[in-house]
Amino acid sequence: MDAEAKGKSESTRSLRSVDAEAKGKSESLQGASKGYGRGASVLSIGIATTGVVTFAYFSLASHALDEVDYKGITLLWSVLFLIISIIYRPVEQLLSHTIATRRAQGHAGHPLRVPLTIQLSAATLFLAVALAFREPIEDDVFDGSAELYWVLVVAVLAYAASYFGRGWLAGHQRFGLYGGLVLLESVSRCLFALAVAIGIADGQGVVALGIAAAPLVSLMVLPWAIERRGRAEPATEGGSMREGAGFAGAVLAIMVAEQTLLNGPVLAVDATAADAALAGFVFNALLITRAPLQLFQAIQTSLLPHLSGLAAAGGGDDFRHAIRVTVLAVAGFTAAVVLGLGLIGPWAMGVLFGGDFDYGRGGLVLIGLGMGFHLTAGTLNQAALARRRGAQAAAAWLVAAAAFLLWLLSSPLDDQLLAVEAGYCATTGLLAGALWLIERGAARS
Repeated sequence: MDAEAKGKSESTRSLRSVDAEAKGKSESLQGASKGYGRGASVLSIGIATTGVVTFAYFSLASHALDEVDYKGITLLWSVLFLIISIIYRPVEQLLSHTIATRRAQGHAGHPLRVPLTIQLSAATLFLAVALAFREPIEDDVFDGSAELYWVLVVAVLAYAASYFGRGWLAGHQRFGLYGGLVLLESVSRCLFALAVAIGIADGQGVVALGIAAAPLVSLMVLPWAIERRGRAEPATEGGSMREGAGFAGAVLAIMVAEQTLLNGPVLAVDATAADAALAGFVFNALLITRAPLQLFQAIQTSLLPHLSGLAAAGGGDDFRHAIRVTVLAVAGFTAAVVLGLGLIGPWAMGVLFGGDFDYGRGGLVLIGLGMGFHLTAGTLNQAALARRRGAQAAAAWLVAAAAFLLWLLSSPLDDQLLAVEAGYCATTGLLAGALWLIERGAARS
């Protein structure tokens, strides 16, 4: 009887232990969900304001400069963010994913050697290429402007530290400071355009200088973030160079494709259009999708570490719920944007950017729909990365980008802006469908 009673007691303790573990896991998942919601809300406020200020920067620049000089600013912006999104965003995503996964697994320290090595290598490679090809970049891309060339070089190098800091903050779910970093960046940039608009300064060079100064100013946030953390991260190992490079490589391919969708049309029109100012008008139209995409970075930035933690902890239902809620929010936002563009789109574009160019109502609505598909694709892309389906997601993005470029080169439409608008909408729609199929397959496996 004593042995039997002892066995029952041990069995009861074992069941209690399992129940306690399950309860702790459930509370952890609930806490993660609440943390994601709070983080997304806080970050959304910061980046929403950032999007408005960025829009103001280009609106001020458009009114302060003539059409050709303004085109140079938009071209600089397009080339800059094409480069930094491709070479730095992978490390931001790698840091965010790795730190969040290890935190969910109970690790206190997170290795920085692999992402730091990748980031420094990318910055060094860019500098070497930029210096080696200075003459063709300066003459062929920036029409002989040395100012725009050096702004590009300084800004790309400065963003190396900015994006590394963003990944560190996102992984630790320090979303308030993340929002503060990007907001400080956009405000400081806008001040340069404002100075030219009100007559304190003059010329394209001053407006461009804000693009280089902004990431340097934003780094003021990082020492405060590290100090509030209380101590440096222990140099523990938690991932191989091969694993980190594989994840970063998939994100790099995705960023190449995404920047092709956003900046490829501006560069293609600039190279082929008879009207030297047309690329600036194409850029203005794509700002309809750029501004919400910048806002949506708040969701993406908080979504990846959240989903990575849920995947590591086995929270399948919460994982699917987060995706579903985000996609529904995107659908509601898209409907509002499309309605607004249909009602006042051409008038609003004329007021914001001036000039004699007429923006077609139908084309603006197509851009709005494409924006919705793009945001949906971004949501499903984070799910693929969290589930370690980055290679499949990268393939979908690359196929979509190639199809878009093929359309731009072979479009039968005489109106180049309408060709961009229609192609963007169709391409992002197909991309969102492909990524949905990847998520559906991953969820069933």
